[in-house]
Amino acid sequence: MNIVLATRNRNKIKEIKKILGDLKAGISSALDFPGLEEVEEDGATLEENASKKAIIVSRFTQQLAIADDSGLEVDALEGSPGVYSARFAGKDATYDDNNKKLLRLMEYVPPKNRTARFVCIVAIAEKGKVKKIIKGTCEGIIAFEPKGKTGFGYDPLFIIPEYSKTFAELGPEVKNKISHRAKAFLETKRFLEESLIIL
Repeated sequence: MNIVLATRNRNKIKEIKKILGDLKAGISSALDFPGLEEVEEDGATLEENASKKAIIVSRFTQQLAIADDSGLEVDALEGSPGVYSARFAGKDATYDDNNKKLLRLMEYVPPKNRTARFVCIVAIAEKGKVKKIIKGTCEGIIAFEPKGKTGFGYDPLFIIPEYSKTFAELGPEVKNKISHRAKAFLETKRFLEESLIIL
């Protein structure tokens, strides 16, 4: 059995492989299929985007495909950037561009109102049909300035209250146990094992 991760994001692939590591299955990614088209994430929700990617990749590869879409929901911004997290500052925005825009919008928001959460939706598809949707969330607070050197995306701005540190300060070992993606993919792993899809 081989599983295809429907992403070309090397940071994400590394993170997911670490979580799913001891599954009795091969794990490849969209990078291993040069002819696979880039899937446009044009859904109105994280679930729509994850489902679309999983369906297209499972059809193309004829293998079990797992796709995720993640977003940051900031309460003071009424849930933004949400589904637009990766392109918050524009179509070709860098992580730094997105972080700067978020800090600008949150500049005068007091600490008690800086609550936010990361949400990860995982879609599992086989032969062009979605088999399961799984959700993982992680609550946190938006920092006033970036802190930490590890991780990617909004990690330098996302403080985990129990640790009083950002994801970027905590490092991958801790992040891969408590993050939204870790929770969603640990549940994904359990689902795959219990469903006997992987023997």
